Amino acid sequence: MPRTTALLLNAAHALDHLFLLIFAAAIGAIAVDFGIARWEDLMPYTTGAFLMFGLASVPAGRWGDLWGRRPMMLVFFFGMGLSALAVAATQTPWQMAVALTVLGAFSAIYHPVGIPMLVQNSATPGRAIGFNGLAGNLGIALAAVSTGFLVKHFGWRMAFVVPGVVSLLLGLWFARVAPAETRVPGRKPATQVHLPRHLAVRTFIVMVASATTGSLLFNLTTNGNAQLLAQRLDGLVRDPALLGALLGGIYALASLAQVVVGRLLDRVAVKPLFLGVVLLQVLMFALAAVSSGWLWYACAVAYMVAIFAAIPFNDTMIVRYIDDSMRSRVSGVRLAISFSISSLAVYSLGPLVKNAGFTTLMLAMAVIAAFTALIVTALPGQAQMQAGAATVR
Repeated sequence: MPRTTALLLNAAHALDHLFLLIFAAAIGAIAVDFGIARWEDLMPYTTGAFLMFGLASVPAGRWGDLWGRRPMMLVFFFGMGLSALAVAATQTPWQMAVALTVLGAFSAIYHPVGIPMLVQNSATPGRAIGFNGLAGNLGIALAAVSTGFLVKHFGWRMAFVVPGVVSLLLGLWFARVAPAETRVPGRKPATQVHLPRHLAVRTFIVMVASATTGSLLFNLTTNGNAQLLAQRLDGLVRDPALLGALLGGIYALASLAQVVVGRLLDRVAVKPLFLGVVLLQVLMFALAAVSSGWLWYACAVAYMVAIFAAIPFNDTMIVRYIDDSMRSRVSGVRLAISFSISSLAVYSLGPLVKNAGFTTLMLAMAVIAAFTALIVTALPGQAQMQAGAATVR
């Protein structure tokens, strides 16, 4: 993969996560502009974006394998940019819901297409996935920082316009430098040794189940952290730009975990490392539930470290056990199931916080993390994987 193309693919991951979280970071200002009394009542209007982020992964993955990953990434850059400008032009909650849903459909392209494009033929896929994850989560951090700044000085609409223009410009750059594909992935002959059917099915089930619970935690935290931060630091920090910077700091620090985990995945077994990460989630959510002030902030850094650290595992398993000729399609199915179910987290976040509060939410997230740990125990061990692969050589 040429370095400039890889750089643009990582930038696309940053944009993908940035766009999906602008609404959550700016929701207070949007609610005031639209005449909505409580931000919690506006949150369900973004459900369509996260639902499409999952459902549209299936056709995106299929087209990536059978039409080509390069043209699909062009659709991603230009589609995201134009739909972000459409969101900025909305005047009512329902108009915004429609525009965000369209944005969510284009955002679904990246994960089943961009990541397989980045790691194809890579000798160190864990490292590539780790740095790609860092880029994606820096996009989350940038969403908090840039949205807080733009909302404060220029209004919430510019928080969508600026990254929308950036996406269009990056699309033009990608069209200029990304090499043409000599043969689309789905037309290439399979070249890797596959697992026996029973191990492949078991691994896929664990991937989908753990990705679903992980996505639930990801959506609950990244969409709720801005308001949670304001509540837990109430009386200590009130400036929106400073709150955005503090939230961005959480994400920036947590993002480094993906680089560390990515490097480890090229060297150590997946199962014990994955299990250790999700057990850390359980502990940190439980501690955060009973904390406030700067102690809560330290817990928030820790639980976001654990959430981000869990992200590379499923992508690494797809690279290890799924041939490149069908990675986009398999990834699309996995993402469609996990992201569609986890979109319920976005729908329920506002009503849950409104009726039960953030403490209950964090305890619920500790329970979800414990369930993830239980799922990971069902993952075949490395020795079992190697023995199974040897039987089909």
